[in-house]
Amino acid sequence: SPLNPLFQAMESEISAAFDSGEPEDILSRAFKLTVTREDICTLQPLGWLNDRIMNFYMGLLVERSKKEGYPAVYAFNTFFYSKLSSTSHKGVKKWTKGVDIFEHDVILVPIHLRIHWTLLVIDLREKTIKYFDSLGQKGDHICKTVLKYLEEESREKRNIELTVSEWTLHSMGTEEIPQQNNGSDCGVFVCKFADFISRDKPIIFTPEHMPYFRRKMVWEIIHQQLL
Repeated sequence: SPLNPLFQAMESEISAAFDSGEPEDILSRAFKLTVTREDICTLQPLGWLNDRIMNFYMGLLVERSKKEGYPAVYAFNTFFYSKLSSTSHKGVKKWTKGVDIFEHDVILVPIHLRIHWTLLVIDLREKTIKYFDSLGQKGDHICKTVLKYLEEESREKRNIELTVSEWTLHSMGTEEIPQQNNGSDCGVFVCKFADFISRDKPIIFTPEHMPYFRRKMVWEIIHQQLL
């Protein structure tokens, strides 16, 4: 309840993150990323989340997945897909240096389409590639591009041929996942899709949760821990 002292302490901390100090103040550091007050302010109502916030949050999800009882999660950087789609496997080969992505259960690929965030999820247990767009656009070509990447990565890194016919590609429909009701919440939707998926939980939130999720994310990023 809002009368809970812990809740009040969190609220005042979140407000302070938005309102006091300079834009360039550093509020959090982890995953080779530095988050400033200016970055945190993109979490204010109707703000557009930037790459730093997206990548930091993905880092928190990966960190949590190392705990007992969670699927093993790998997350690509937000710049990965645009680089892959403009070059090919060759262009992003070094991105997984020293990592076997196939040792994970779930791979998250946050995607920035000019002015919109979406999420692609590879489930290596189920052999599925699913595309999540809170504006309901289809991403079948994106799924295909990533499957081709997986084929080449598997061949190159493990010398194993992927059997493409075993894989299912699917763009989630508007009746399958919640949809945003404004022009600015796509980044929060992507973070929360990723949060629920990385816990193997059904996606049950609604657009009404967005203001709360934004404030919660401020606290989580500052404290580098997911609530």
